[in-house]
Amino acid sequence: MIPWHRAFGCTLTDFFWNTNYTVELEKDLSLKQQFLDAIIIEQISSDPPPESLPDGFDNLSTHNLLSYKSLREPMDAWALDELIGHFVNYRKQISPTMDDLLPVDQFSLYAVCTRHPEKLIRESKHNKLREIQTGVFDVQWGVRSIRLLVLNKMPAVDRNAIWQLFSSTPKGYIFGQQRYRWKMSDISNIIKMLYSREVLDMTYTVEDFQRDLPKELLTMLTDEQRSELVDNLSVDEMLKRLSPEERIRDLSPDEMLKDLSPDEMLKHLSPDEMLKHLSSDEILNHLSPEERIKDLSPDEMLKHLSPKERQHMLELLSNK
Repeated sequence: MIPWHRAFGCTLTDFFWNTNYTVELEKDLSLKQQFLDAIIIEQISSDPPPESLPDGFDNLSTHNLLSYKSLREPMDAWALDELIGHFVNYRKQISPTMDDLLPVDQFSLYAVCTRHPEKLIRESKHNKLREIQTGVFDVQWGVRSIRLLVLNKMPAVDRNAIWQLFSSTPKGYIFGQQRYRWKMSDISNIIKMLYSREVLDMTYTVEDFQRDLPKELLTMLTDEQRSELVDNLSVDEMLKRLSPEERIRDLSPDEMLKDLSPDEMLKHLSPDEMLKHLSSDEILNHLSPEERIKDLSPDEMLKHLSPKERQHMLELLSNK
């Protein structure tokens, strides 16, 4: 499956690059690993704030916790319960002591989803969504307020280019690609490959992803995920995904040549390369008598004759 959560987190990293916020991805908040998709943290530094925030981020605090659901994942009541749990755990971890917790107003919670959260609306009879603006809602969840962002409902304006990239509509994707200004080219290349094919071609398959997988993306996967990816490929399938140079890079000369016939080996050699490894006698053995003497002068011909052959030659000439 395409790692949409990492793509979303990496794009947020790009958006807040060189500003007074940093982004931490997949924050481990417990002894039993439970990852929060992203945390945007305001820094005390000389870096400027972002020039123009996308819709829904007008209430950023010092610590901003984000839970993200892609196109095929529902944003439901359980997702909001989890977000509240992550907030409680995170607040405990970063506070000086359990008796001196950081103020609640230093935290904002965001539930970000690609499509309208129909399941959440059905489950939240007593927690109505209050629309702040198109695509942006506030929902009271217990004693906490959560900002809900619906990406495919966001207005297609320049400040929302980052949201349009994850709207999962061809029109939104194209708008985002044209208007979003990437700051980190390495993330840009990875993210574009990850979601462009699925957004524009919904028949994109796991095999397509494995074929297109760039080397840069492997650094984003855990050892277990890399191992699983390789385990699902046959040797032939793995070789198809390598360039000729990559296939032979770690092979010894003997390993490179063992599966080649003599004719295949010779195809890769020039005439000069073939000859430079042969002795004069080996070369002559492959020539006919006519070829051996074709370019020789009479004196050079005589040098290659035995005394008996020379005597015979002289006798023939004298008889003439």
